[in-house]
Amino acid sequence: MNLPLVLDKTFTKKDFTNLALEKAEYDNCTFIDCNFSNGYLSYISFLECEFINCNLSSVKIKDTTFKGVIFKNCKILGVPFNECNQFLIEFSFINSNMSLSSFYNSKIKNIQFVDCNLESVDFSDANLENSKFKNCDLNKSIFSNTNLKNVDFRSSYNYRINPSKNILNHTKFSKNEVLGLLKDFNITID
Repeated sequence: MNLPLVLDKTFTKKDFTNLALEKAEYDNCTFIDCNFSNGYLSYISFLECEFINCNLSSVKIKDTTFKGVIFKNCKILGVPFNECNQFLIEFSFINSNMSLSSFYNSKIKNIQFVDCNLESVDFSDANLENSKFKNCDLNKSIFSNTNLKNVDFRSSYNYRINPSKNILNHTKFSKNEVLGLLKDFNITID
């Protein structure tokens, strides 16, 4: 399906909850203070776009393409990123609340999470190789059969990762939070 092309456009303070964003390929566009909550972004392509101070909570993103997309200061609650187009997927998240979102079975190598709330996010069966979690709260997030090769968790906290149920190779952790690797083993450390 050939989508119309929208180039270098800035959308400011738009409400896309009742009137959906046009199905198109958005290239180098910026969305500032926009509300997409419970809306539809399915089958849309975003290339080299930025979302700043936007509400994307519970947005539908079936087969949505994200390539070189940055989310800054966004509210992204309960978003099923596992449903978006996984081909050449590339995005980063900065100072965003992503609680209850899902990356289940996603192939998202080299992803960056910086200063994000990732509480109760599902990373099961995902490939997060070479990703960085910088100063993120991972309380109740799920890591099961997750590829965590070369992932950097050194400045993040509240994670619970079972080394016997995930792939850890050159994964980086801080000394202060390393106990998050032992919580599933029912042992006492004094």
